[in-house]
Amino acid sequence: MYKKQLTLQKILCFLALVSSVVIFLYALGIMTDLYDTLYSTMRNPADLTQTDVAGSIVYYNMQGWNAYFLHWSIALILLACLLFITNTHIRRRYYIGNYISIGAFAAANIYLAVDAHRYIQLFKYRFMQVDFAALMEHANLWKTYYTESTFWFDVHYPIFALSILVSLGLVFCAIWKVQLMKEEKQLIAAGKGAKA
Repeated sequence: MYKKQLTLQKILCFLALVSSVVIFLYALGIMTDLYDTLYSTMRNPADLTQTDVAGSIVYYNMQGWNAYFLHWSIALILLACLLFITNTHIRRRYYIGNYISIGAFAAANIYLAVDAHRYIQLFKYRFMQVDFAALMEHANLWKTYYTESTFWFDVHYPIFALSILVSLGLVFCAIWKVQLMKEEKQLIAAGKGAKA
């Protein structure tokens, strides 16, 4: 059983790192379409009320949150690296550092998924309030990019679903490891008792 558990924990540690990098790339990319579509509509960035398209202020409203999201995604990568620093991916027996790294990664990952979902839904709603007829007119006049797509808002569902599954998998793997360690102690104790 240890062999299966060791294989699973190694896979989950690598998936934790991969999912954290994907979240980082998502944090970098979420503003791409908004920048290409809405940035040029603001005639005076010093006065955000001066716009060619009603609702385009959502691009500026997202800036602060996006910086926060980017910092959290970097923290997730560091926490995923902590799994490797504490040898969680190869250790047969867990120690306190392994439990701390798993708990910290899982808690941060789940917190970010829930918090980001809330804000992404809010900004998606605000994006849908943009005057798309005026935006199309502006794009045709100035030859800028035009889209009504909510792809960057919607893609967070599979990204965060994967990250939450990885977090839950790590917690399950830790519980399984504790059970295996208890069984091993019982077998050792039974073996010593039989020799006496």
